[in-house]
Amino acid sequence: MSEIRDRKCTVPLSVAGAARCNVRVEETSKVTVGVGPLTPADVVAVARHGARVEIDDQALEEIAKSRAAIEALAHADTPHYGVSTGFGALATRHIAPELRAQLQRSLVRSHAAGSGPEVETEVVRALALLRLSTLATGRTGVKVETAQAYAGLLNAHLTPVVHEYGSLGCSGDLAPLAHVALAVMGEGPVRDAEGNLLDARDALPAHGLTPVVLAEKEGLALINGTDGMLGMLVLALADLDRLFKTADIAAAMSVEGQLATDRVFAADLQALRPQPGQALAAANLRAILADSAIVASHRGPDCNRVQDAYSLRCSPQVHGAARDTAAHAATVAGYELAAAIDNPVVLPDGRVESNGNFHGAPVGYVLDFLAIAVADVASISERRTDRFLDVARNHGLNAFLADDPGVDSGHMIAQYTQAAIVSELKRLAVPASVDSIPSSAMQEDHVSMGWSAARKLRKSIDGLQRVLAIEILTAARALDLRAPLTPAPATAAVRAALREYVEGPGTDRHLAPELEHSVRLVADGTYLSAAEAVAGPLS
Repeated sequence: MSEIRDRKCTVPLSVAGAARCNVRVEETSKVTVGVGPLTPADVVAVARHGARVEIDDQALEEIAKSRAAIEALAHADTPHYGVSTGFGALATRHIAPELRAQLQRSLVRSHAAGSGPEVETEVVRALALLRLSTLATGRTGVKVETAQAYAGLLNAHLTPVVHEYGSLGCSGDLAPLAHVALAVMGEGPVRDAEGNLLDARDALPAHGLTPVVLAEKEGLALINGTDGMLGMLVLALADLDRLFKTADIAAAMSVEGQLATDRVFAADLQALRPQPGQALAAANLRAILADSAIVASHRGPDCNRVQDAYSLRCSPQVHGAARDTAAHAATVAGYELAAAIDNPVVLPDGRVESNGNFHGAPVGYVLDFLAIAVADVASISERRTDRFLDVARNHGLNAFLADDPGVDSGHMIAQYTQAAIVSELKRLAVPASVDSIPSSAMQEDHVSMGWSAARKLRKSIDGLQRVLAIEILTAARALDLRAPLTPAPATAAVRAALREYVEGPGTDRHLAPELEHSVRLVADGTYLSAAEAVAGPLS
């Protein structure tokens, strides 16, 4: 079990092709890899926070047992796939003993065929950790030294260069995993903890690591897995837990700033539709809006604000549905974390059997599902923001929240930026997992595209962060303009966190830096922490 639980992400995401994510090194933290599953917190701790990795004694014993089974088959007269044969469409060729080490090296070298921008450090670390977790189950047949080499690579903070393109998600994430295996062999480029690009041949011995010489079956065991797409799913769920709570904060600030009613969030009304995520989102909104003088100013019996626009009134329904989607995805991730994915696998009775567990469909589907939810949460956020800027709908505020409309443009173009991102998120919500393209001379004739689904989800999450940041920036300006009425203590705390970096209303200023300050406060959890310090933990 890990010694780390429920760590918050403090590292902003980087989109595909952008700067690599920096990993904070926490040398005192440790994750133990055993025959059982890692937790999502374990994955985040190693991938994002640089925790050390250890393999427990039971896992080492199971690895040794399965290796003995493979070595027995290697000396048998009957050919066995991946042990004494070629791979994929070349599986009919029997490989002589003296060529088998070359076979494994050739497999890794040929499959390390990625292209395009480098994948983020945290993704590669998650990928390597999850492959190690499968090796530790004792179902793959690798040598003990090979599993230990993966732990050594992670602990040395050497990150193999993995590229954006190359995985069809079946047989798993072949090319990305092959680039990691190549580094363990002492070949190919890696980056150190400072981001310097090094040759693995030099980097491994400099960190006290010995390159691995692969034996029968090991090449397959190192590249047949869905670890890349699963790692990105786990990291995405950690980010979305923060972002869906932040979306509730943004919605609450918009409700206040637009003089909307909070009556629609009442628990008894929400209970009429017993969707669990909806109930959580509505409870958050009630907690965040508690003791708001702005809301109280129009809460009396004469208030006619019982039919606010859908983007305000239905925030719990949309945010809640997104939470329920994430809950389903977390269930799938839990199953996958407990899986031992390889082909062929070594069963406890010593049999070595081919299978299709490397197909990424279960992970690909939920990655696509999450991209739909992310796009919709961003869409409703943009609609709430737009209402602030229109004098026909903003209940007495200046056009575009400008200081002197006509001379100043206020937040007009900030909403353009939101709209551009939301439009992109809608395109990214088109599922990758419905696509398939045959490969390996039609042997691998149906693939999952799960890696592609994961890559676009990461870009979607980055977009959602930016959309929410703009809503909070705009809502905070509106709350200032509602003075002398005062906002709820929780929303006031969020606004105060922003005001440490961004001034309040005034004449037009260079807006892009202000947007980026707000993006950072979403990404590093500052807004969430500020709200929770007053309202208590949000769900």
